[in-house]
Amino acid sequence: MTPWPDGLDLPPSRNPAMHLAHDPTAAPAPQINFDQFLTVDIRVGTIVAAEPYPEARKPSLKLTIDFGPAIGTRRSSAQIATLYQPAALIGRQVAGVVNFPPRQIGKFMSEVLTLGFPDEEGNVVLFAPDKRVPDGARLF
Repeated sequence: MTPWPDGLDLPPSRNPAMHLAHDPTAAPAPQINFDQFLTVDIRVGTIVAAEPYPEARKPSLKLTIDFGPAIGTRRSSAQIATLYQPAALIGRQVAGVVNFPPRQIGKFMSEVLTLGFPDEEGNVVLFAPDKRVPDGARLF
């Protein structure tokens, strides 16, 4: 079992490092309580800059996302270069986890986890609201 915050133990098949498994038929993760869900701060922001990140292992882009006045802009390395061109992303809203610690991705420090779902080929499709909402709005 893999230790998880708040005393949860996960079987090896549900190891958090395995989040990249794209099997839509996989069993759901273990139940958590609402307070645990609230510790993950998922906000919407607008992409204000995007550029290729050719040094990354998988096709990636470096994003700068404006999460509004309370959070400001944050940078993210996102494995989305297969489906998205940098210029087409400017002004697009996306969802991201803003309270994970920064993570070094090669020579780039990623400050937010940009969220998406895998398509049939495993390419990341960005997760976003279907109508414009204020930057910094929190998912509930």
